Amino acid sequence: MNVWGRVFAALYDRVMARTERAGLAERRRRLLSQLHGAVVEVGAGTGANLAAYPLGAIDELVLVEPEAPMAKRLRQRLQAVNAPAARVLTAPAESIPLPDASFDFAVCTLVLCTVSDPARALSELRRLLKPGGQLLFLEHVRSDDPMIARWQDRFHPLWLRIGHGCHCNRSTLDSIHAAGFEVTVLERGRMPKAFALVKPMIVGAAQAQAYGPY
Repeated sequence: MNVWGRVFAALYDRVMARTERAGLAERRRRLLSQLHGAVVEVGAGTGANLAAYPLGAIDELVLVEPEAPMAKRLRQRLQAVNAPAARVLTAPAESIPLPDASFDFAVCTLVLCTVSDPARALSELRRLLKPGGQLLFLEHVRSDDPMIARWQDRFHPLWLRIGHGCHCNRSTLDSIHAAGFEVTVLERGRMPKAFALVKPMIVGAAQAQAYGPY
């Protein structure tokens, strides 16, 4: 793990604090309030979603996080809440050592911008979901405004370094469709109090089709 990875994990919650207070935390709560049964979250980071989970309705919660500095902070935050059904799994989103069709919901929030291979990550989530299971997502994406999208493209190399692998110009909704999900709920918005490059945001739900070739 490089030095910037450790620094990024240490600063992440502070950098995001204003955005969370300005409405992102509430948006997380609204999205995740419907969760129940078995839930897997990829790229759980420092545990920003823990306060939004209806833990009493969840039978199993697996928090997948590949980076050791983030996972360390995630475990510390998990110890501070009453969540006996939750555990942390250190693994990349593209290769998750969990059984097929074992979860009712999969959660990804502000993570598909950073995974190395979005198609593989989404395919893994589709594999893990039971037939009819749902993917809940909250992601910043490539802007529909051509002018903003051009700026995202121009600043992408710099942002990739600053954001520790964050791609500010990914067309994530297209990736969700291509992975074999049917998007059933979609809301477009803007991330509050965020840098212009990462303001465009999508929030919604997608249903997993039967796993197999597509």
